[in-house]
Amino acid sequence: MLNMRTAALVVFSLLSVALPSRAQTVLKSEPLVLAPYEVAFVQSGFCPTGKVLKVTGAIRGLNRRKACVTLSAEQALLAPTIP
Repeated sequence: MLNMRTAALVVFSLLSVALPSRAQTVLKSEPLVLAPYEVAFVQSGFCPTGKVLKVTGAIRGLNRRKACVTLSAEQALLAPTIP
């Protein structure tokens, strides 16, 4: 019985670390490389105050999709980027 509890504790602790958080990282500049359908949020002067630029990667030969969206305070996490 003790081994089952230990195994369950290990699994739950690994899942809590391995699962992605719900916070979205807001970059200061648009990434040069973005995989197809990957989403990046960018704080730029392109969008009005209170909104961020949502950039979605595209397959070769197509342009990236860009749209201004609103993120709640809980979702946004400002991250420094290296230019």
